[in-house]
Amino acid sequence: MAYLTINGHELPPCKRGVSVIVTTVVDSGRDANGAVVGQRVGRDQYKIDGLEWPWLTAEQWEGILSLLGDFFVNVTFNDPVTNTRKTLRMYCGDRSGEPYWVTEDGTPTHYRNCKVNLIDTGE
Repeated sequence: MAYLTINGHELPPCKRGVSVIVTTVVDSGRDANGAVVGQRVGRDQYKIDGLEWPWLTAEQWEGILSLLGDFFVNVTFNDPVTNTRKTLRMYCGDRSGEPYWVTEDGTPTHYRNCKVNLIDTGE
């Protein structure tokens, strides 16, 4: 089983260093005494940050990018809060990759340092 799936498609193993960030959204302020008052808004939200592949073929990188072609995707990953698999609706932030090997006509055959981050929509 892959660490990460997007819309049911397993992604290749990623480089160590991926971070699953759990954020608790709070609506807060201070009262007349200066004490913080607030309340939780909705559920915890997640960001999968630092998702990186050091080496991919052009076909693998194209496949990952095409999965992210729809703005919203269903991402399945291991939730560190419960240590169980979780599927959330997410969108991707920046995507980057460095062409490494290129054919004579300028077409990349391999990429390195391919990076993506995925952000919870809160839905």
